[in-house]
Amino acid sequence: MRITRVYTKTGDKGQTRLVGGQQVAKDHVRIASYGTTDELNAILGIVRWHNRESGADAAAVARIDGMLHRVQNDLFNVGSDLATLPGDRWAGMIRVGEADVTRLEEWIDALNEDVGPLREFILPGGGPVGAFLHQARTVCRRAEREVVALLRAEPDTDAMPMKYLNRLSDYLFVLGRWAAKQLGEPEFLWERPTSAG
Repeated sequence: MRITRVYTKTGDKGQTRLVGGQQVAKDHVRIASYGTTDELNAILGIVRWHNRESGADAAAVARIDGMLHRVQNDLFNVGSDLATLPGDRWAGMIRVGEADVTRLEEWIDALNEDVGPLREFILPGGGPVGAFLHQARTVCRRAEREVVALLRAEPDTDAMPMKYLNRLSDYLFVLGRWAAKQLGEPEFLWERPTSAG
């Protein structure tokens, strides 16, 4: 793929084009779904930078970076899929599938073994890597909601991006806990009120 011109002026009137060339409004539910996926990908780029700058154990830093590099590539494929109408897909188009969901599940299981049981709800914060992973998790949940709206509006849309995002939000939660532990970032827990007042 070669991009020679960044601006098209199509958006000046609130329109944009899907992968197949169809022009739609910029607030179309399909645009919202892949736009939020792109936002999520950008946050993961911030996480990767903070992770590399953390000065923590090199093996942990490399493991986090390797996983998130894979996820960022997956999210690009999810966004491309969401930007393409079912009839405009082509042979060999790269899309997320069951193997990608299974990979996330395997990562969740492996990381969860290291963090121990959760005693209470977690308050986002503690350090930049953990905090941005929690933000990524909430943006991932928003992407899920927007894909649900897309599936309702256009039922012929493939549900695999929804399945991937649903598993990804779980993964980001567990990774946030694991990364905090590995990088020495504190984990703040919700304090249950002692009285109703």
